[in-house]
Amino acid sequence: MVKGYYDEVVRLLKQAGYYRDGGSKHQKWRHDDGKPTVTVPHNILSRSTANGILKSAGIAKKL
Repeated sequence: MVKGYYDEVVRLLKQAGYYRDGGSKHQKWRHDDGKPTVTVPHNILSRSTANGILKSAGIAKKL
């Protein structure tokens, strides 16, 4: 089984104050401070996709 970047992305989103707000195949993550909502797929296999999600959320950390 290939280990993707999902767990790490979710961990960083939670640290930044995001919370899960529904979704089945793709989860929606929201922030109460008006930051943009980000969509996170369950199978993030690409590092560039993971970094793109973090960038969209305003998180500077790179994987």
